[in-house]
This record gives sequence, structure tokens and C-alpha cells, in this order.
Amino acid sequence: MGFDEQFTLEHLLFKKRVCRICKESKDLIEDFYMTRKGRGMLPSSYSYECKECTKKRIIASRKVDISKWSYPDW
Repeated sequence: MGFDEQFTLEHLLFKKRVCRICKESKDLIEDFYMTRKGRGMLPSSYSYECKECTKKRIIASRKVDISKWSYPDW
């Protein structure tokens, strides 16, 4: 195994991307989810929304548990 085979381009370059929700510049590989696993390590295979913003969006859009509701006493 040669020296060239041990490293890929992603190991040598630190890629940054700006989140479309919070507008912060973050590390592409650590702070963004991949959209599809089979697309490889291309920058286009990562989402444009960071992990923190994605978690906030999912929690805010969850349905309310209707089993906790109570009907009024009329």
C-alpha cells in the first residue's frame, strides 16, 4: 500500500458549508447529514441544513400525542 493510497482528497482538504437555516459556516463532514449513503463522499451528497437545525425542525414538527388530551366536562 503506497502513500497515495492511504489518503483521499477529503482527508487533505477541510470543506466548509453554510447552513441554509442558521447561516453559520460549519464543517461539511462532521456537521451535516448525508442525503443518500450510496452517493459517496462528494460534497453534493450532503444536505444544506446542519444537524442541529435538522433536529430542531423534526422536534418542532412532531405530532402532538392525542392520548394525553382530555375532553371537557360539559
